[in-house]
Amino acid sequence: MMDKGEGALIMEKFQESMYQLIVETSTKLPKDVRRAIARAKARENAGTRAAMALTTIAGNIQMADENVSPICQDTGLPTFKIKVPVGVNQIKMKEAIRRAIAQATKDGKLRPNSVDSLTGENSGDNLGDGVPVIKFEQWENDYIDVRLILKGGGCENKNIQYSLPCELEGLGRAGRDLDGIRKCILHAVYQAQGQGCSAGFIGVGIGGDRSAGYELAKEQLFRSVDDVNPNEELRQLEDYIMENANKLGIGTMGFGGETTLLGCKIGVMHRIPASFFVSVAYNCWAFRRLGVKIDPETGEIQEWFYQEGEDVDFAKELEKAEEKQSIPTEGREIVLEAPLTEEQVRQLKVGDVVRINGTMYTGRDAIHKHLMDHDAPVDLNGQIIYHCGPVMLKDENGKWHVKAAGPTTSIREEPYQGDIMKKFGIRAVIGKGGMGAKTLAALKEHGGVYLNAIGGAAQYYADCIKSVEGVDFLEFGIPEAMWHLRVENFTAVVTMDSHGNSLHEDVEKSSLEKLAQFKEPVFK
Repeated sequence: MMDKGEGALIMEKFQESMYQLIVETSTKLPKDVRRAIARAKARENAGTRAAMALTTIAGNIQMADENVSPICQDTGLPTFKIKVPVGVNQIKMKEAIRRAIAQATKDGKLRPNSVDSLTGENSGDNLGDGVPVIKFEQWENDYIDVRLILKGGGCENKNIQYSLPCELEGLGRAGRDLDGIRKCILHAVYQAQGQGCSAGFIGVGIGGDRSAGYELAKEQLFRSVDDVNPNEELRQLEDYIMENANKLGIGTMGFGGETTLLGCKIGVMHRIPASFFVSVAYNCWAFRRLGVKIDPETGEIQEWFYQEGEDVDFAKELEKAEEKQSIPTEGREIVLEAPLTEEQVRQLKVGDVVRINGTMYTGRDAIHKHLMDHDAPVDLNGQIIYHCGPVMLKDENGKWHVKAAGPTTSIREEPYQGDIMKKFGIRAVIGKGGMGAKTLAALKEHGGVYLNAIGGAAQYYADCIKSVEGVDFLEFGIPEAMWHLRVENFTAVVTMDSHGNSLHEDVEKSSLEKLAQFKEPVFK
């Protein structure tokens, strides 16, 4: 029988293994995902906005590898699925995982993302009620199987659930059959547009109740991109979705293009007669999912999962001759120095690529809500607001350093953005996925512009930030504080201008027209 000392040593080693799994998942994409991104990059037409976005993504993956820093600043809600032999102490394992999560957060490998739902207070260490998510299952094998997924908020917000039968925009009636399921999945891809950092991956759960359906959908995301569904009907449906979802023309970041979906995995379970749910879990291109095989006698890693097959060397990918043209031929390249004037902004048009130098200020949900009723801590006239919740670390001298700083999904700020721009004289907003009609009207009236940065490219943009000049509202938590950032060569695409034009609106309209071609039955 194992004594307490031996048990403590095993748990100490298990904690080290979990820390290693967390760091590797946050900073290095698995091989199957890397191959999917490389295939998408090879398909894209040179000189397009989508090609530029995929080049930026490839560079970001390479930088994350080299820096051992988060691929995306939104390290999401850590979700563990663990299979254990009978007799393994799950309580001790959970304690060790929580310690590893807290340490990884302290070391800047995870962003502090755990927020009290009632007070809004950030715990600062990614711990809290229900956080992280840890799901155990017993089995009769003699090893521990631990899988981890880090799924950010932008793609989590594009999850969707359908109750059949239903009416779907562009597709008509979806019935309680395989063809109705097909329509739901295509609609799920359409509705995500670029807000979930497309090109993305989806997991689909057919059946169950509302909660079990979503569980099944998320479970599909733990499958390898390259596996083959053993259910022949579902295999055919997966192949159909992969072929036809990419005909919608949404493309990388919603810029339009050849690749909208990188993977589709579908699972099925029984249901009760009254309910027929189709649940879809959307995941961004930064598909951070890894797993390990653990020896229960030592707590050590014996094997890594999702690392089979050939790897992709993105450094070599970026050296190819066609990558030397990084600016798309679809628009102009313009250098901007912040603060901006109304005249400068009104000269910008959808499709222009801007490179920004100077100062910008981060602002997310808490900041926007606060500014509606309060004065700003700095003069924002002519300034740029960046929808970003960075990963930050403070050194021993008290100086802040940016570890990851990509854009967050902008549409959450739609209720506030236009009013805040006019109230404070803000001229530009940077984010991802675009904004709505209210903001577009304000841009036209006030003389403002929306700039789409490349979602998930947290290392690429961190490299553009040369210093942290200050911070306000740190009491809101690191992701929600207003960081004052000095940037150089910060690249983004004009997707909403002061003339009433919106690339997001155009892509959504054209993709809806393309969606309608899939209205007629396919599966009998």
